[in-house]
Amino acid sequence: MKIRFIGHSCFLIEEGKYSLLFDPFITGNPAAAVKAADLNPTHILVSHNHGDHRGDAADIAKRTGATVFTTNEIGIDLSKSCINVAAGHIGGKAKTEFGSVKFFQAFHGSGIAGGHACGFVVDLMGKKIYHAGDTGLTKDMELLWKQNIDLALLPIGDFYTMGPEDALEAVKMIKPKYVIPMHYNTFPAISQNPEAFKKAVEGETGVKTMVLKPGESMEM
Repeated sequence: MKIRFIGHSCFLIEEGKYSLLFDPFITGNPAAAVKAADLNPTHILVSHNHGDHRGDAADIAKRTGATVFTTNEIGIDLSKSCINVAAGHIGGKAKTEFGSVKFFQAFHGSGIAGGHACGFVVDLMGKKIYHAGDTGLTKDMELLWKQNIDLALLPIGDFYTMGPEDALEAVKMIKPKYVIPMHYNTFPAISQNPEAFKKAVEGETGVKTMVLKPGESMEM
């Protein structure tokens, strides 16, 4: 499995013929390592409707035919763009050709009236990935350790989401095999030192923490 960090909270994760693009904020993202036109995902996941997460989802989906997973109200809005949308809701799981996508609760504004923000627990060909989206620390994260998460993608920017200290507590609850921090240093309000986060996580939990610069990849 190849994990590529595009920037902010955007990742492209590839396994076999499947490629999953999370929160595709690319156009207008000062940290983005690619252009939206460079990406050809088979599936897109949108955690909420804020511009720095929904981003280029509709345009990419129109061009590629990718199915977009998101929560109901956001899905209704995206479906106006005549794209394929799988609009689920918190606690629900969508079975897919690569495994499944479960909509996990996130404490954050949705960016759309009546909507909900979410995170995702994805089973991609037997590997479990948790993309937290934008969220504060929540006790519900303790439920994730039973999911045997291989990779947790966690915000550390603070101000709008968890900061490094709360993200460390999240790691202790989730107990993943690997962690990659996200949602930091894109804008001054979310400036953080990811290397300090890595040192704290590995020192207190032993969980391998990978700090990726936009455009960098790792294999798992």
